[in-house]
Amino acid sequence: MDLVRIYRVFQKMMEHPQLLDEVRAQFLAALAERRLADAETIRAEAAAGLQAEGKAVTAESLKSFADALIDLHFISHFSDEEIDNYINLVRKRDAFRSLTRVVNAEGATPGEIRKALREFCDIPQGDLFIDPTEAEGVRVALINHFISNHLPIIGIAKHFITIRDVDEMLSSSFSTPRRPGKIGGKAAGLLLAHKILLPRLLERDPDFERKVTVPESYYFNSGILSDFMDYNCLYSFSSRKYQSREDIAENFRNIGQVFAKASFPPDTVAMFRAFLERMGEEPLILRSSSLLEDNFGFAFSGKYDSVFLANQGDLETRLAAFIEGFKQVHMSTYAPAPLLYRRDHKLLDYDERMSVLVQKVVGNRYGDYFFPFAAGVAFSQNPYRWTLRIRREDGIVRLVYGLGTQAVDRVGQGYPRLVPLGQPLLRPEGDVRQIMKYSQRMIEVLNLKTGRLERHDFEKVLSLVPARHRFYALSTNRDGLYAPPLFEMQEVEMDRACVSFDNFLSRTPFVSLMKRILGKLENAYGRPVDVEFAWNEGKLFLLQCRTLAITGGTEPIVVPEDLPRDAVLFTNNRVVWNAAVRDIEYVVYVDPKAYNRLPSYEDKIAVGRIVHRLNRLFEDKRYALFGPGRWGSNDIQLGVRVGYEDINRTKILAEIAFEENGATPEVSLGTHFFSDLVEAHIVPVALYPDHLATTFREDFFLGSGNQLAELLPEYARFADVVRVIHLPGCTQGLHLHVYQDARSQKGVGFLAAPVGGES
Repeated sequence: MDLVRIYRVFQKMMEHPQLLDEVRAQFLAALAERRLADAETIRAEAAAGLQAEGKAVTAESLKSFADALIDLHFISHFSDEEIDNYINLVRKRDAFRSLTRVVNAEGATPGEIRKALREFCDIPQGDLFIDPTEAEGVRVALINHFISNHLPIIGIAKHFITIRDVDEMLSSSFSTPRRPGKIGGKAAGLLLAHKILLPRLLERDPDFERKVTVPESYYFNSGILSDFMDYNCLYSFSSRKYQSREDIAENFRNIGQVFAKASFPPDTVAMFRAFLERMGEEPLILRSSSLLEDNFGFAFSGKYDSVFLANQGDLETRLAAFIEGFKQVHMSTYAPAPLLYRRDHKLLDYDERMSVLVQKVVGNRYGDYFFPFAAGVAFSQNPYRWTLRIRREDGIVRLVYGLGTQAVDRVGQGYPRLVPLGQPLLRPEGDVRQIMKYSQRMIEVLNLKTGRLERHDFEKVLSLVPARHRFYALSTNRDGLYAPPLFEMQEVEMDRACVSFDNFLSRTPFVSLMKRILGKLENAYGRPVDVEFAWNEGKLFLLQCRTLAITGGTEPIVVPEDLPRDAVLFTNNRVVWNAAVRDIEYVVYVDPKAYNRLPSYEDKIAVGRIVHRLNRLFEDKRYALFGPGRWGSNDIQLGVRVGYEDINRTKILAEIAFEENGATPEVSLGTHFFSDLVEAHIVPVALYPDHLATTFREDFFLGSGNQLAELLPEYARFADVVRVIHLPGCTQGLHLHVYQDARSQKGVGFLAAPVGGES
């Protein structure tokens, strides 16, 4: 036997003399498992050896001889790598015992826990692990300390986020010694999704790992905001959530001045500076990650701010912008939308805290612009099935070229591409003209020179990029012949082109990757999920993951037929989910044609204020809201500008598209606005009055009595734009009933006697 090898192994063992007995016990267990030796045979062999040498067989001499035999047998039958693994397993068990004591100690500080965790993780991982049933308790404690204390998240995360994963996350985390904190819901969801898809300890798929990843991410925990509030004596902010809606809105208008004057402690500023030195001039996004955000059942979609930073120039300039962006994310904690959302969902009493997830922006630089090839949002379950060929369980993607803000917000003109993953080339549009019309027109980019997000015409942006981008993103229409390019270097006539993604969907692994991702995540979560993502340079970057806000039963709704013609107010044939909403007493009707004729921006803003006021007045009523184009659009020409707090009491949100207005309702599936509707149980209805196959009783809405001047006399001059109709008062006691069936893509709204009960 190689004496040098024996000596080297013994040296390794003697590096941890306090563990020698435990190491040998592990060696013996491994020998017994392979049926090479066991305690009885070793003992007999040791006794025989002592007798052969003429030495007395005592307990001490027997143990010493047996120890040497265990070492020799083990070294003879196991490789150097295996020996290291077994020695390190014993070391890990020892460090694990210390870690267990610390994480479960009352009052243990984050620093003490991190030290014990680091000592454990400094030991090589190897191929032998702590028993999962033992490790689970420590995983739960670590997740609770640093990631999330929400039981549904912990219940899933403990199966996927390992002890070493927590240590790895903490190596990219930033905190203050004065206040403990967690990384927040959005960061927790992304970390969990990453570990579900690319687990540390399970079988790996190298090809999948090469194509699926997450952006470089850093976690600024919630203790930083708490410390900021302490440092500036802003204690009164914690009680603002209990104020009236009006006071919340009024106080938030002044919060910018307060935060502008407030400062972070010097050591926090130094931490920010060191971080930016490390990052260099890489574009960054500061993403909200509050403790409640992306929780099960409460997504807080779009409620808190995220801030893009060009992060260009000298260090002090970049630091000033970083601090300003950090404050903006923190300020959004006190904005009306999230506070009223929390009030609606009975979450006000929770001690909400804000963390910030800082990520490198996914993309490349093209001139002054920075953006990825594509981005969007994907659902593991598809509630919008415009044909029976589409299956709910295949999922759906909302896809845009460039930055993904247009996929999750209702902004500007143009439409994202809706991709049913089971039939990716199937489109809801019926002909080439509609495909061209309902395509993305504007592309969102980060201007590195101005430091601002900007939207530019797709022709301008796509003229800056390599030819392969145009090959994968565009299709052209030549005299009714619609087709994507045949090869990468083919010239594309931009004036005949539209963003279609046809080649991207058919010639890249995007669809198969996304189906696999959604399937894995839904299986792990035990419920539907939605993810935000970006695609760049052949890789899919996961940006966010949460449980899917979805409503409507799977059983078909029986849409009434053979109704009296004069009872039907509308029919529609684009249905997102099943619904039966009965006994609607009031209709608020914003006349699309009158809204379009309003002469000024201020007047259109005023319409949004009227809707807000009526939403408050009808807080305890069952009412439906009808209006032009896209509710909640950032472009006031396309629809009434409203937020969650302006429409959260309506039962129906109808979007009306007259051809002359040009602002056609889009399926808002996947947007933050859509999530708000789902969580508030508001049914979206898209109406196309000019379509021959549908009914729309414009005469009823314009000819019925209007109570606006009576309810809001200060807005009486808008009576020709906003009509408030008390249905029982003008129909001899009838109410509006709305039925929508997603499978048959049929919907109807009709007048009938109230039936009682709510739905």
